[in-house]
Amino acid sequence: MGDVLRAVDDEIKRLTTALLQRQRENGSWHFCFENGTAIDAYVIILFRVLGIENETLIRQLHDRILAEQQPEGCWKWFFDEAEGNLSASVEAYYALLYSGYSQATDEPMQRAKRYILAQGGVGKVTNLLTKAVLAATGQRKWPRSISCIPLEILLFPAYFPINFFDFSGYSRVHLTPMLIMADKHFSIKGAHTPDLSDLSNLTGRPMDEDEQLPRGYQDMLDGIQAGLKELIGIPQKIHEAAATKAEQFMLQRIEADGTLYSYASSTILMIFALLAHGYDRQHPRITRAIQGLTAMQCRRYNGKTTIQNSPSTVWDTALLAYALQEAGIAADHPAIRRAASYLLSRQQHKTADWSLHNPGTPPGGWGFSETNTINPDVDDTTAALRAIAGLSHTSPASLEPWNRGLNWVLSMQNNDGGWPAFERNTNNELLTWLAIDGAKSAAIDPSEADLTGRTLEYLGNFAGLDTRHEFIKRGVKWLTQHQEKDGSWYGRWGVCYIYGTWAAMTGLAAVGLPASDTALQKGVRWLASIQNLDGGWGESCHSDRLQRYFPLGNSTPSQTAWALDALIAVHTQPMPVINGGVRRLIALLHEDIDWKSTYPTGAGLPGHFYTHYHSYRYIWPLLTLSHYRRKYDEKQT
Repeated sequence: MGDVLRAVDDEIKRLTTALLQRQRENGSWHFCFENGTAIDAYVIILFRVLGIENETLIRQLHDRILAEQQPEGCWKWFFDEAEGNLSASVEAYYALLYSGYSQATDEPMQRAKRYILAQGGVGKVTNLLTKAVLAATGQRKWPRSISCIPLEILLFPAYFPINFFDFSGYSRVHLTPMLIMADKHFSIKGAHTPDLSDLSNLTGRPMDEDEQLPRGYQDMLDGIQAGLKELIGIPQKIHEAAATKAEQFMLQRIEADGTLYSYASSTILMIFALLAHGYDRQHPRITRAIQGLTAMQCRRYNGKTTIQNSPSTVWDTALLAYALQEAGIAADHPAIRRAASYLLSRQQHKTADWSLHNPGTPPGGWGFSETNTINPDVDDTTAALRAIAGLSHTSPASLEPWNRGLNWVLSMQNNDGGWPAFERNTNNELLTWLAIDGAKSAAIDPSEADLTGRTLEYLGNFAGLDTRHEFIKRGVKWLTQHQEKDGSWYGRWGVCYIYGTWAAMTGLAAVGLPASDTALQKGVRWLASIQNLDGGWGESCHSDRLQRYFPLGNSTPSQTAWALDALIAVHTQPMPVINGGVRRLIALLHEDIDWKSTYPTGAGLPGHFYTHYHSYRYIWPLLTLSHYRRKYDEKQT
């Protein structure tokens, strides 16, 4: 056995031992799903507005936000965001003041104020969620990008050129409460609301100045106006019906824990919207939502408390159970059986919004968090199916859920051959003109390389399907047509081109494309060309804004694991590029927890929302090292 393989064996043993010890009694794993300081800031603001007496949590969130401030006075989504992030900095400044535990005269707050003004002031904020929170709490007017969209859009029938359900499910649950508030010109202040009027820019332009709307936005508005003319009835009555429809839209999507769609961000907006509708602050729906938000807290590595936007328990449990089996833990091992039992209890049985574009398909998907019962997605579903694959061959109790899940995944293929995240065929390009920074990523849910690649990988390696099947051919064709000229693929939900390239290459290999295939060889050359001198890989979050690969300059565990796993999938021999990467990956896992293991690896909205999965330090290295051992065990001397 070679030195590399011995090191791989030792690391697999260490990781599996650590993970088995961390499994909870109900079979799940709980790791923090960290989303910068945005949600923490919104919760502080909301709690203060409502007079929620939870000083312990407010102080913990305050301290966490303050600890993230940079020497320049700003806050960042990722450490190499050289100029800082204005939206994140405004949110943090506002929340720290609102908490009452920081004062405007404090030195950190003075630094923050100087940074905000130097960036042009609050009027330069581009993040729509930041604008919405500021407008809801009386710090600015409602942005035109929202106030120009009438509530009546919720009444448009499906055959209209623009329909509310053409928006992605994620955008709908955020857009609806914002439309409600903008329609009523709603704002609310607490007893000690800070005054941010001194954060206008240096030229004196007011912070609530209407933003410039992009070209093409008028085309979308024209489509909406055409739809309005088609609605028959008294305008006031139609408007009242739309307002009721909007309220019911939210109420019908509240989960058992009180949250809207199990997202903290949409839940916060919903609470403000319910207040706009006249709900009392002590209304049971609001108090239950507050309880749901409070339950989303977790502790970071440094002991600081944060609020997760949506706890990743189902996702983490599915991926970890799968990775452990790839590492050699048997499918009938008690830990895997417990994990499978947990996952089976989270399979969804409700026909929900996803069925509007996919009618007639029985439910069978999985969602991201354990409170999620109505918002399944393709990626979580294939992850859960991988985890229960072994048991589905021997346990009748697992076979039926497996078949339902497989059927659901197949039914979610888009007409273009690729796979989306949440809903089929929600790719109305007109909606990308919505005057929201990052609307192309948020407003629609098109086929993506990462989703398509990972789905093909599951279908090939676990369902035994290949290019002899027409729907597999269509998926392969979509992927090969969407490969970048340099050989990479863009990954929507990870960072970013390394993630997409890994997903695409492992998917194409799993359904039978030979290693000599042109697309795979281009991917191999691209990955080799961006390998760092230390043997690892690392990509900056700047990539998704620039729409091209942007090197981080350093190696991270997850990105190194993704690149290696893609190379292992197409190489029959452990090439030097692979062995060098494996050595670096193992070394990274033994370094102190710092930015290399806390750098964002998930993406929500380019430039505005990134995620750090605390579980990824375990999942992807374990999976990659296991694949290395399985493929090359007999090839090393």
